[in-house]
Amino acid sequence: MRRVAVVTGAGRGIGAAVVDALVAQGLSVVAVDRCRDDAAVPYALATRKDLDTVVGRHGEHALSLVGDVRSASDMRLAVETAVEHFGRVDVLVAAAGVIAGGVPLWEMADTTYDAVIDINLHGTRRLFDAGIPHLLRQAEPRHGRVIAVASAAGLVGLRHLSAYAAAKHGVIGLVKGLACDLAGTGITANAVCPGSTDTPILAASADLYGLSSVEEFAEHQLLGRILRPAEPAALVAWLASEAASGATGAALSIDGGMTTS
Repeated sequence: MRRVAVVTGAGRGIGAAVVDALVAQGLSVVAVDRCRDDAAVPYALATRKDLDTVVGRHGEHALSLVGDVRSASDMRLAVETAVEHFGRVDVLVAAAGVIAGGVPLWEMADTTYDAVIDINLHGTRRLFDAGIPHLLRQAEPRHGRVIAVASAAGLVGLRHLSAYAAAKHGVIGLVKGLACDLAGTGITANAVCPGSTDTPILAASADLYGLSSVEEFAEHQLLGRILRPAEPAALVAWLASEAASGATGAALSIDGGMTTS
């Protein structure tokens, strides 16, 4: 039987690349995205067409589901859908995220701050809350995987992105604490921390900083280039595999050297 994953933020960017990588690795995936804009987020979010395009690449091995990570009931539905449609759930990947800011923290609107924290941090918790009980019901020896897409911003501070940095620092802390809670269960919990990656979030970041191109971010990475979504997705896929059984409680950087110094 194929292992099964639930991936949020699957409509585009790193989340979409994670769906591709997991299916290529032999998993079936329930791909979840909100599929509508949010008035508190200053750019367009993924659409239903985006999500269906991702899922359409994978035939019977992927299923789309519209859901908001801020909703506990939506996340329960996503996990229950995986169990009902594919027979089980083995891997949870919290990849949904947004960025906003562009001003000092004290000038940031509460609605924008709340959206950044709720989607990036609380949304990660909602998926894990919904999915981990199902992972724990599996017979031993278990090989469950809980993975969050954090950010290099979870390891450093970024000018005019205090809320985003706070959310991603929180995601890393959440994962580290969760790894302790899962000790001895056979289920691992890890985070990946991408640097500047060619996604709509990076384009939104360039707009916030008034940059003419996302390529201007490349100077902050030792590789001298922007990452491709497939690169952090490959790290997520490795963490989802049995080969990564020795990794838990880790925040693994894949940032082109952004946070080296």
